[in-house]
Amino acid sequence: MDNSAGKPVDPRIIEEMLTYMKSSFGNPSSLHTMGQESKKALAKSREKVAKLVNAENPETILFTSGATESNNLAIKGIAARNKKRGTKILTSRIEHMSIVNPCKLMMRNGFQVVFLPVDKFGIVDLDKLETELDDNTILVSIVYANSEIGTIEPIKEISKIVHEKQGCFHVDATAACGQIPIDVQAENIDLLTISSNDMYGPRGVAALYVKKGTSIEPIIQGGGQERGLRSGTENVAGIVGFAKAAEIAGDEMSQNSDRMTRLRDDLIKGLIDPIPEAYLNGHPTRRLPDNVSVRYSYIEGESILLSLDIMGIFASSGSACAAKTLQPSHVLLALGLKPEEAHGSLMLTLGRDDTQEDVDKLKSVMPDIVKRLRVMSPLTPKELTS
Repeated sequence: MDNSAGKPVDPRIIEEMLTYMKSSFGNPSSLHTMGQESKKALAKSREKVAKLVNAENPETILFTSGATESNNLAIKGIAARNKKRGTKILTSRIEHMSIVNPCKLMMRNGFQVVFLPVDKFGIVDLDKLETELDDNTILVSIVYANSEIGTIEPIKEISKIVHEKQGCFHVDATAACGQIPIDVQAENIDLLTISSNDMYGPRGVAALYVKKGTSIEPIIQGGGQERGLRSGTENVAGIVGFAKAAEIAGDEMSQNSDRMTRLRDDLIKGLIDPIPEAYLNGHPTRRLPDNVSVRYSYIEGESILLSLDIMGIFASSGSACAAKTLQPSHVLLALGLKPEEAHGSLMLTLGRDDTQEDVDKLKSVMPDIVKRLRVMSPLTPKELTS
């Protein structure tokens, strides 16, 4: 139940990739037949990924090595291209570290970055966004849905505010794409980050949608692949797998999301109702179908994870990309939680293979785990240990 950290690759996708690892392994830049076969595979893959997000043209899809690179390209590329026009970047306090750290780098390079506040559910403060937007603002970057707490942002409303001030709007859709419908044209998104592995595709492949007319500076120089915006020989097999993942996600999104939403709601209820001082993180309804984020007072999330691991249940206490630090999640702190409250969080992300039986098992063991850990904690009130 830690699928946001890494999903298994769908066997149908592996089958699709094998051809481009065994026989059709040509370089897409080569003029010979084998190279042109790979070039055609790239073009077809671009069409499939573009279709998933309703991009106006397949050429708006740039393939990268991962969501982190896509986010870096969006932020650094827009900043470098537009620094003569303005130096202000707006983002939120609950972004992924692949947004936070590039923004901090921009600050060291003379840019002004404003981290917009969110409410207790993780929804971006639209009034603050409107106030901060000015003629010096060159980019607004807001996550489509936060992977830690599952909250889905009002992207269409944000886009309207940004474009009324002639701003450029980047959206990190890593956690959301493939789970909920995304339409870059209807939502008027200028740049969109999409990840392969988050849709059961191979790791090390992603894309950045760049709306026609949006100018960005490349951050990797080389042979000029991907319209000169992302040099380096394309990972054809990985891209083909990514495209197949996008195709499957589009076809099966509705049924998978409906099933996971039912499991999600049942799991949330089962992890909170029987346990005193247990709380939900994120929005109760505006949340991703796979996300369950709860917290328990007086105990540490790491202790919960170890207890679950012994039972063969794999979970997380926050973003896998921030798990190397013992600091409380910046996302949970942004919701207004105290550090000691944030430390007691448990994050679960369901996958297509998870069943009602799996959910029932977790619900059955959690009360005893929480009670045992609270008995061991000196912070626990006596009434909760009896």
